[in-house]
Amino acid sequence: MHVLPYLVAAYVFLVGCYGLATSRNLIHAVGCLAVCQSATYILLLAVGYRDGGTAPVFSDIAPGSRPVVDPLVQALTLTDIVVGATVTALLLALTVQISKRHGTVDPDELRELRG
Repeated sequence: MHVLPYLVAAYVFLVGCYGLATSRNLIHAVGCLAVCQSATYILLLAVGYRDGGTAPVFSDIAPGSRPVVDPLVQALTLTDIVVGATVTALLLALTVQISKRHGTVDPDELRELRG
């Protein structure tokens, strides 16, 4: 079992979390959230990877005769990409609206939004 993809996923996630914690701009924060979510792509693909595995197409060979990668994990990764793009677009649209209404994208200057 290879540990490197899991370490890369953890590193990318931590970099995104660090950027999110130190962000002074809402657009930067949305980008850092996208980086955090990209760590899930790496993690999902690492879970579904098999050494020597090929695409799970059984038109020319018998099932079970050679290792294949898990197609469910690949489908989940594609779904994750679509959801991530949608969430990022929604958050950026909200950021544009906040900028139009309040004239800033600095979270510290948005005093009206605090409870």
